[in-house]
Amino acid sequence: MRAGLAAASILILVGTVYAAAAQTAKHPEVHTILKPQEIKWSPASPAIPKGAEAAVLSGDPSKEGPFVLRLKFPGNYKIAPHTHPVTEAVTVISGTFNIGSGEIADKGKTQTLPAGSFYSYSPGMAHYAYTEEETVIQLSTVGPWALTYVNPKDDPRQKTQ
Repeated sequence: MRAGLAAASILILVGTVYAAAAQTAKHPEVHTILKPQEIKWSPASPAIPKGAEAAVLSGDPSKEGPFVLRLKFPGNYKIAPHTHPVTEAVTVISGTFNIGSGEIADKGKTQTLPAGSFYSYSPGMAHYAYTEEETVIQLSTVGPWALTYVNPKDDPRQKTQ
């Protein structure tokens, strides 16, 4: 009886190890640690006006799956009303971010969010933003990332040089 119990225990252990290995193969453990000086900034997506910089901290915004992205905006920067197809969770890292809801940008109807603030909008909710000083935000969401302007004429991808 002990031999049967031992054999069953070994089979269960092997099955558990195999299941864990299969799960790890699907979702390998990845640890990302970045210190501020290690963050690599480059020009942001052509979907937002020139002048912004981006740093991908984790994942890939162009592919399916979660990602974390930082965006650095210069002072006096504006993003026209737009929507996203998925929820975005945004934290203001530094500076002050002014965000408003609706299809028409109105500075008088924005909320001023200092560093440490957080916001999240539902998919498809029109919103706009502007800065008065250099500001860094961190965006967490799932890809592929997309941005659609309420007024197609505001889309910098449509503007000719």
